[in-house]
Amino acid sequence: MTELLLPFQFAFMQKALLITMAVALPMAMLSAYVVLKGWSLMGDAIAHAVLPGVVLSYVAGIPLLIGAFVAGMICSVATGYLNLNSRVKEDTVMGVVFSGMFGLGLVLYAMVETSLHLDHILFGDMLGLAWGDVLQTGAIAATVTLLLLFAGRDLLAFAFDPAHARAIGLRTSLLHYGLLALISLTVIAALEAIGIILAIGMLIAPGAIAFLWTRRFGPMLLLAVLLAESATLAGITLSFWIDSAPAPTIVVLLTIAFIASFTATTLRNHRTERIG
Repeated sequence: MTELLLPFQFAFMQKALLITMAVALPMAMLSAYVVLKGWSLMGDAIAHAVLPGVVLSYVAGIPLLIGAFVAGMICSVATGYLNLNSRVKEDTVMGVVFSGMFGLGLVLYAMVETSLHLDHILFGDMLGLAWGDVLQTGAIAATVTLLLLFAGRDLLAFAFDPAHARAIGLRTSLLHYGLLALISLTVIAALEAIGIILAIGMLIAPGAIAFLWTRRFGPMLLLAVLLAESATLAGITLSFWIDSAPAPTIVVLLTIAFIASFTATTLRNHRTERIG
């Protein structure tokens, strides 16, 4: 037990654990809605789209999180508008928008002189964070979590059946853009901890794994949170002992968990079919 706790005797490991576990909670909760809604690519799009906002925020001398949020919402609104006003399918629109925004971010990054490290933007820098970063990220994560708890029933109705949600009087357009805003906020909260690219793994994998094991949303939500927090603790601890980056280690563990869950549930279903 003492050896397991050894990594967390260091302040940088304590900060890494706290900030990532804080981010993992809203990301896991959102992953259940994202998987149910079929918006996995939307999370990917938003994660890539924040890059130009980060660069422009640095140039303007404003907090990076503000630019990242604005860029994420521009991507979301543009995707929604193009989807409603063109014959192109939604996944194609998202692919075009997020690749364009990501490409713009790389062009802007190459054009300006900046002390920002691209690797830190893309993959995070959780071992180099200050306590202020932990508090800021924790505040965003707590806000998103509270909003999800407050609007959970309405978001579930919208994600499961938008037509039914509209029929019972819910403002589906508000729920649509509200859910996009929550995804953007969560990606931004994860920006400093696990970076842009790896955020998508935390945003999708817990919900996808939980979906394989249960068809009830309540247990799915709870299981997604448990998986995300467990993978976070295990990934950060393991990264210390094998001398790897924490964020990729967490995502690799989630990927292994998904493959194992897919294999186990597939075999279980085959056995059930043969018995039946």
